[in-house]
Amino acid sequence: MFGPGDISVSKAKKAISDYKKAVDQPEGLVELMVFYCEMATDFCDELGMQDEGYFGALVRMFEQAIKLAETLPHGQRDAFFARLDRVRLVCHNFGYGVGGTMDFLLSEYGVDEG
Repeated sequence: MFGPGDISVSKAKKAISDYKKAVDQPEGLVELMVFYCEMATDFCDELGMQDEGYFGALVRMFEQAIKLAETLPHGQRDAFFARLDRVRLVCHNFGYGVGGTMDFLLSEYGVDEG
């Protein structure tokens, strides 16, 4: 369950950006990006949040995670793609075309769904 507090996409993105600047480790960066997607998705799903700007930020991070995960060896990237697929499935509940956009992004980058 999520508690009260500020919802800050910019703070989450800054933490990811700071990590990227401090550590040259693509696998760790993909982990943070996928974790962001998972937490943002679970937050929206649990609270029924309907915010187009928030969804837009989620989709952009989803795409960035796909792009970076593709640079990893198959053994590492497959686990990330499985987690992103779960995100995609949950996002079909949100409306605003979020799930459909994620379907398109996965197919555009040649990732098998489900």
